[in-house]
Amino acid sequence: MLYGGLVLYGVSAGLQLRAGLGLAPWDVLNQGVARHTGISIGTASIAIGALVLLLWIPLRQRPGLGTVSNVLVIGLAMDATLTLAPAPASLWARIPLLAFSVVLCSVATGLYISARFGPGPRDGLMTGLHRRTGRSVRLVRTCIEVVVLATGFLLGGSVGAGTVLYALAIGPLSQFFLRFFALPQTAPSAVVASGAAAGTPAPGTVSGPAAAREVPDLV
Repeated sequence: MLYGGLVLYGVSAGLQLRAGLGLAPWDVLNQGVARHTGISIGTASIAIGALVLLLWIPLRQRPGLGTVSNVLVIGLAMDATLTLAPAPASLWARIPLLAFSVVLCSVATGLYISARFGPGPRDGLMTGLHRRTGRSVRLVRTCIEVVVLATGFLLGGSVGAGTVLYALAIGPLSQFFLRFFALPQTAPSAVVASGAAAGTPAPGTVSGPAAAREVPDLV
């Protein structure tokens, strides 16, 4: 789920670029940096992701396997998609391609986040700033996206209808696919508690002081 989601995320970003109708805010920045440095947009994505990850240090965020993989895999998958997928010439082909890329990005988001191997560098920046500043997640995320989008636009990144569609659709669609791909979770602590209330431990559980060591915290 983790790597399938990350690969699909990179594919969706590449297809949105091929649609030529505007990019997601972070890809606007990636494209702007790529144009000024001569590197590929996927390489720019990797470099910016690594720089964002460095900002985790003062925020005391802890990366996971998914965090590091996010930095590397998405950029590589994006460059591979741009190499293999030609840009459609007709507007009537670009519009459905844009819509498909946004839906695919939502599917990818649901997959890699549901795998629970740690947030991406950009999401970790958001939650870290939220904790350090005390501001709402909504406000922090909005400020980050506005700054990133404005910077990317000034650097020559593509802003258009696709940018607006992405901003409006990615939240609701991602929420849907997060629920769709959510892994089933058991609650051993609840089972132990219910057994203790009945006076007998539930089958397969550990009673007494050892229970705290044996029951994992799944929250």
